[in-house]
Amino acid sequence: MSSRDAFTKARELGLDLIEVAPTADPPVCRIMDFGKFKYEKRKRERESQKNQTKRELKSIRIRPRTDDHDFDTKVRTATKFLEAGDKVRVTCMFRGREMAHRELGEEQLMNMVKALEEVGQLEMRPNMQGRTMSIVISPKSSR
Repeated sequence: MSSRDAFTKARELGLDLIEVAPTADPPVCRIMDFGKFKYEKRKRERESQKNQTKRELKSIRIRPRTDDHDFDTKVRTATKFLEAGDKVRVTCMFRGREMAHRELGEEQLMNMVKALEEVGQLEMRPNMQGRTMSIVISPKSSR
């Protein structure tokens, strides 16, 4: 049907001619109420946003000399975050002369990765920014 015929038919019915697939050859159009079309499209978009899970980046801070018990508590917290589907940034903060022993901080971060290997995987290697060294651990994909 030609576009003029479709347009006149839509006007006779009191509806609108809506282009559904503009990239198709020839373009696909539909005769319907445009207000209703926009309403249903917004409704579908809201439904799809409801079903999406928002991934957050949670943060955990440790020190190069964090004690074992405190470290285990931080591991449990990180495990909860990863099981909920969030990424975790583990930050090791250095003070004063601790900067001379960066390997201790890196060792703490790698121990964290090792403790979380069942639920997460290392996404970003340890990198130093000023007085902090950080890593990012993402949840393991459930396949």
